[in-house]
Amino acid sequence: MSKLWYFENVNLFKILCPHKFAAYKDCHNFSEYSKSDYIYFEEDVSNKVFLIEKGKVKLGYYTENGGEVVKAILCKGELFGEKAILGEEKRNEFAQSIDNNTTICPIGVNTLHDLMRDNQTFTLKIYKFISFRIRKLERRLQILLFKDAKTRLLDFLDELCEDYGVCCEKTGKLKAAHPYTQKDIANLIGTSRPTLNLVMNELKEEGIIDFKGKEILFLKKTA
Repeated sequence: MSKLWYFENVNLFKILCPHKFAAYKDCHNFSEYSKSDYIYFEEDVSNKVFLIEKGKVKLGYYTENGGEVVKAILCKGELFGEKAILGEEKRNEFAQSIDNNTTICPIGVNTLHDLMRDNQTFTLKIYKFISFRIRKLERRLQILLFKDAKTRLLDFLDELCEDYGVCCEKTGKLKAAHPYTQKDIANLIGTSRPTLNLVMNELKEEGIIDFKGKEILFLKKTA
């Protein structure tokens, strides 16, 4: 089952976005960001959640020596800043646009709580989503700390296969058309682009994957 189960049969903007509700429409605006713009910083007040209408957003934090750790890269239709729902007072991460044209729907926590009270089914999906996101981030941080670049990439490819994998009619193999650039993947697995290229080509030579642009063909199981 796809890890994106929590969005199945759910149109986030129809159900959740205040712009769709007469009571909120006049006082609600979308926010636009250019590449490298920050949506929020660590220690900012945590009083909103955000829906991505278009573009991509990077979540991460900085280490004491100034290094950047990327926790997630999110795309159209995804939610972030969700710990505000649980009572988080200050952000423990930054959120940054990594597309030239990113459009965000900000939702005040009080508004979100009002909307959730009117839709119990979606409320359950939101809480399941939060639980899933926390588990996924914890696993990714453990991988960054304790595994080498090749193993980190293989784990990431497993996630791609589960999230975006479909069966190729011609070959019977799984293929994944994903939204990530090489720089995105390198950031997510905590390595450099040259190292990522080396490991990707190594996996290709071993007959494990083939790839072109943002499409990966899985020739063998990665785990």
